[in-house]
Amino acid sequence: MDRVTVQEVLERARVGRSTFYVHYRDKDDLLLSQLEHFLEMVSGSLNKRREQSRRVLPVAELFEHIGSQNKVYRALADSGRLIDFFELAQEYFSRAIEQRLKLSKRIAKLPPRELRARSSALAGSLIALLRWWIEHGTKEPPQAMDALFHQMVWTGLP
Repeated sequence: MDRVTVQEVLERARVGRSTFYVHYRDKDDLLLSQLEHFLEMVSGSLNKRREQSRRVLPVAELFEHIGSQNKVYRALADSGRLIDFFELAQEYFSRAIEQRLKLSKRIAKLPPRELRARSSALAGSLIALLRWWIEHGTKEPPQAMDALFHQMVWTGLP
């Protein structure tokens, strides 16, 4: 990521320098913007589709996508920005999980602070599971990881 120049981005995107700087401060701002767009899309997809399942996040789809993007993952890791991505992901996932948990009558009765705490913990667990999956070669199918995560979600709730 550090080796890519703004000029290379401009040439690939076929936009002028002034157009780029109207939208972004620098290439790091562009990267962050794209990561946020991705996380917003993933975290909101179940509600957008009005999915009626007990899934709190589209884990299988997330793992499938990230598993196919090894170059991006490695570039984030090599540039030292992987932690930034995981922190951002936890924020987005925590909010999405909280929204989905509110759909459960049992969970909706929890005090708001406790619901937020549980949602944050579950988002952190998902990040840890994703990291484990990647670091161990993405051998398990994304659907199996989805099932494992959601088993942890619903087994650990009242």
